[in-house]
This record gives sequence, C-alpha cells and structure tokens, in this order.
Amino acid sequence: MDAGEAATSPASVESLVVVHNVAKRHNVGTMARSATAFGVSEIVLVGRRDFNAFGSHGSTSHLRFRHFHSLSQARHYLKALSHKPSSQSREERNCDVCGVEITDGALSIADHPFRKSTAFLLGNEGTGLSAKECEICDFFVYIPQYGCGTASLNVTVAASIVLHHFGVWAGFPERSREGNKFTVAEKPVKQIRRNYCASSVESIVEERKSRKQSASIDIFEENGTNDSKLTNLLETLFDD
Repeated sequence: MDAGEAATSPASVESLVVVHNVAKRHNVGTMARSATAFGVSEIVLVGRRDFNAFGSHGSTSHLRFRHFHSLSQARHYLKALSHKPSSQSREERNCDVCGVEITDGALSIADHPFRKSTAFLLGNEGTGLSAKECEICDFFVYIPQYGCGTASLNVTVAASIVLHHFGVWAGFPERSREGNKFTVAEKPVKQIRRNYCASSVESIVEERKSRKQSASIDIFEENGTNDSKLTNLLETLFDD
C-alpha cells in the first residue's frame, strides 16, 4: 500500500481471517470468538480442514468457514470475481491481504491503514509469518506496545486488537445490549460437521487441475519438441 494513498471507508466492506500454520489448534476456537465479536464474515482455513472449537463458546456457528489446500489458492479466492450467494450476478471481492507482523515498512494498526475489504493473516505463535505467507500479503501492520515486559502477544490477542481496529475504521454497527452483555443472534442451522471445514468449489477445481497437470505425460503431444523427446526415449530403450 502506498503511503500517500487515500484510505476512506467504503459503504460496505468485509473483514476476513486467514488461518495457516497456527500451531495450537485451540487458538482457532478462541480466534473465532473474537472474530464474531468484531464483525468478521469468514474464516479461511489453509492446509488442514479440521480445527479445535475449544474456547469459541458456540461462535463458530455464526461464521462462514472456507478451506483451501494452499496459500496461493486462498489468495486467488480473495482476489477473484465471485458470485453473490443469492443471485447469479458477480461481484469483485478483491480483498487486501494484510499480514500482522513487525516487518520493515509495517504500518501501525492505530493509524487504520485500510482501503477496502481486508483479509488478515496472522503468523505462527513462535516464529511469526513465514516467507511464503509474507509473499501473499499486500501490506503489513503491527500493534504498538507501550510496556517493556514482553516481546510479543498471543496470536488470539493480536487478532482481537487488529479486528477491533478494522471494525472501528469500517464503521460496523455496534451490537445491541441486554443488561451487562451484548445480545447473541439465534444459531443458524448447522450445514457441516462440527469442527470440520469442507473443501470449497474453487479449491476442488484447483486441486483437480493440479492433479491433471501432474499426471499428464507430454511426450505424446503432437509437436516438434515432444516428438524429439519420444525419439530420444525410443533410441535409449532399443539401443544395441
């Protein structure tokens, strides 16, 4: 993101969380609880489909979960055109992918450096974001610290702070309250097995393409290069 680029809150934006390489699986459940509190619409799981809902207090029922086998597939989904669930019209998701990491050029979360719908990628509890994870990010934010007693925050705590800041910037409407608690919506009917995210259509299509490419043997293609390969192979097999 360019420093001089205008950052104005659109009329309608989404907040998403990308989960990859989180070592403690129960952190996903705790993260889901924060996600529902701060208006996240979807959690994107990369790699493993299963997750531990411990600590979610039922909040996973109020979130969409989507699964992809690789980071590149997840990024393609976040950037590509998609169909609205209720119609055949197409909308451009075109999310920014924001890495939460202290890197050169990382921006303070307090400055709300957002432009549009954003998917937040948080790193491993011990090692932070990997090089491959950093590659899919459009920009990075960090959380300023003011005390001297710790070098980093728990991944779920970091997620809560970042998602709250995005919700403030996006102008998400505050939830109504009853007594000393916020009201909770009725649980939607469960469509999938608990603590398991089925593959998305996009992920299945991408996986099948990869398998076909890997399984194809191009020496029988009808072109000059592959004819030469076939000739060399036959000469090797039947050489006296």
